[in-house]
Amino acid sequence: MKFLGVSVLSGVLLAGLALPAVGAIGLTAKDTAESFDNIPDDFKTPPLTQATQIFDAKGGLIAKVYERDRTVITADQMSPFMRHAQVDIEDARFYEHGAVDLKGILRAISKNAESGTNSQGASTLTQQYVKNVNVEKAGDDQSAVLEAQRKTLGRKIQELKVAIKLEEDLTKDQILTNYLNITFYGHQAYGVESASQRYFSKSNKDLTVAEAATLAGIVQNPSSYDPVRYPDNTVKRRNVVIDKMLENKHITADQAKEAKAAPLGLKFKDPQNGCITAQAGMGFFCDYVRHVVKQDPAFGKSAEERKKLWDTGGLNIYTTLDPDKQAAAQNAVTKLVYVTDPVSAAATMMEPGTGKILAMAQTRPYGLDQNKNQTVVNLNVDASMGGGNGFQPGSTFKPIVAAAALESGLPPTQQYKSENRIEWPTMKTCEGTWKNTEKGKARTVPNENENEKGPYDLKTAMAMSVNTYFVEMEADMGLCPVKQMANKLGITAKASGKPLEEVPSMGLGVQEMSPLTMANVYATFAAHGKYCSPIAINKITTVDGKNVNVPQSTCTQAFSESTADAMNTVLSGVTEKGTGKDLGLDDGRPIAGKTGTSDEKRAAWFSGYTPQLATSVWLGGPAGGVPMKNIKIGPTNFTEVFGATGPGPIWRLAMNQALKGSPIQQLPTASIPDMPKPDPNPTTAPSDPAQPAGGNPPPPAAPGNGNGDPGMIGGGITLPPGLVGGGNGNGGKHGGGNGNG
Repeated sequence: MKFLGVSVLSGVLLAGLALPAVGAIGLTAKDTAESFDNIPDDFKTPPLTQATQIFDAKGGLIAKVYERDRTVITADQMSPFMRHAQVDIEDARFYEHGAVDLKGILRAISKNAESGTNSQGASTLTQQYVKNVNVEKAGDDQSAVLEAQRKTLGRKIQELKVAIKLEEDLTKDQILTNYLNITFYGHQAYGVESASQRYFSKSNKDLTVAEAATLAGIVQNPSSYDPVRYPDNTVKRRNVVIDKMLENKHITADQAKEAKAAPLGLKFKDPQNGCITAQAGMGFFCDYVRHVVKQDPAFGKSAEERKKLWDTGGLNIYTTLDPDKQAAAQNAVTKLVYVTDPVSAAATMMEPGTGKILAMAQTRPYGLDQNKNQTVVNLNVDASMGGGNGFQPGSTFKPIVAAAALESGLPPTQQYKSENRIEWPTMKTCEGTWKNTEKGKARTVPNENENEKGPYDLKTAMAMSVNTYFVEMEADMGLCPVKQMANKLGITAKASGKPLEEVPSMGLGVQEMSPLTMANVYATFAAHGKYCSPIAINKITTVDGKNVNVPQSTCTQAFSESTADAMNTVLSGVTEKGTGKDLGLDDGRPIAGKTGTSDEKRAAWFSGYTPQLATSVWLGGPAGGVPMKNIKIGPTNFTEVFGATGPGPIWRLAMNQALKGSPIQQLPTASIPDMPKPDPNPTTAPSDPAQPAGGNPPPPAAPGNGNGDPGMIGGGITLPPGLVGGGNGNGGKHGGGNGNG
């Protein structure tokens, strides 16, 4: 009877207060009764959207990220002035009435009748809290937000019933605390703690009378009483609040006089959402974590579920990022490449055998100010994860061809003629045959140096990065094993997301990849052929201590350990006496890797590893359009940039710092005999080095798929139809990474 009496009376009064007639919204008495029946008896407040904290592998805070900037605090963490000010200006009789203030309703009706308007409201603070909860539950669904704010009799009745229930279950102090934590104060500040930090750069408990009154006054209209845009309006509103505090005896006359005389005194801090606040270059990794949570099915079956998890926040995310290795990588990419340079550098470090991403650094800082050369494009990752369309990896792709060949049965001593220039051979594909149908130079692929001609074996060809050797190797086994090996190493598409093309030029690295992809390829070489999908998160807990399922790395044996040992031997040759011979580490520990340079020196790479750490470094124009010739990069002037001279020193500096003090481990290798030197006085004709010592014979010629416009590769050489074109391809000079190398 108590509930019914209050509800009926309040409903009638509210109808008179808010609307000229119930009929104006087509709501009959029967509709009103039914709406009562349909309201749930229990109103559960949803978890308030809060900031998520992202930590590195050692527990250091990387950043706080949020959709709504809110920090929930307890009553004793709030300023008493704040609590009094908000009650005095919003609902002075809050502690005297129930969920409905009948005196307030009658007073509002009387004043509205006198003025002929609906300017006076009568919602209690509890009812306002209920409305705010409904808005919070609506999230960023604008239609739901508008529905929660709709001024109708039905909405008022719903809020009223919930408010009555809340006053039965919670104390007034609890309701006030909840209200102060949920309310919007403008400039992306939700709750009094966030508002205090936003406008005054201090905790709420430390606010003065004037500061507390300022915040309390904003709530009625955060736009009109915006302290930043309309300080005069804000001061007038603040002084009204101070008068109310004095009227209700929550401050003295002297305190009121002092507060009204005080300047506004803002110490405003612009809202900096999330990853932009990360230090030490960790903003890009922070953004990568965001993409993981929003895309990985481990965090929800649908995109909507995953987005809700991220938007609600309140998560503690513990990542794989090693702060020491991050510092090493960041120091290297910024010391040798300046932020003002026309080119940039990016480096990804991974732990072999686990898939853990240990560092993700790039020269240009994370941010939105292009005048400061900032960017939010993560050059280390694929487009789908917040990156760009990638960069041609050049000869750093050749080890994938070699691993495929060894797995196909070709011996590590395999020799080919490797003449200085050859026609693109006919090649078998997974679904047919590719055949060269072009004429002139378009039919051929060169080595960069005129003196570069075979025969060569695998060790020498890799060390010198001989193009024609690897093209002949592709022709020998066919393109299908190369594509299948790339797939096993996590390369199922280009960085842009477009399909990987099964064409002869794939082995020369003309299809764009990201540093993360290439770092994981080389981590697989370091891990005895075990490929592990990349992971960035070790653990997630909620603010109340519950664990959240996180994605695990999936590991598979991409190729045999014997192939891995052979590849370690071959790639060690690159760093011992090949194009990367000047990149040895200070402590002399064994390393292996490969240089790479693309057409017109628009991208240069070095990807290398030790047993504990694999790192891939890219250097080039962020949009791929800067030929690195006659250019100053960082402190160095270059005539031409190659894999060994541009990204190589960055890799060396980063690895020296990252591995300093760690145990020196040996790379498992295989014994591969050197190619016999030719007899200057042969008595018998030598065997044809183009014929493999084992494995499949060259495929027969057959009608192919040679269609499409020719492209260009390094040095202005036209690609045959069917190869990746558009002005990108193998190039570079032998000394820094021959042909893509």
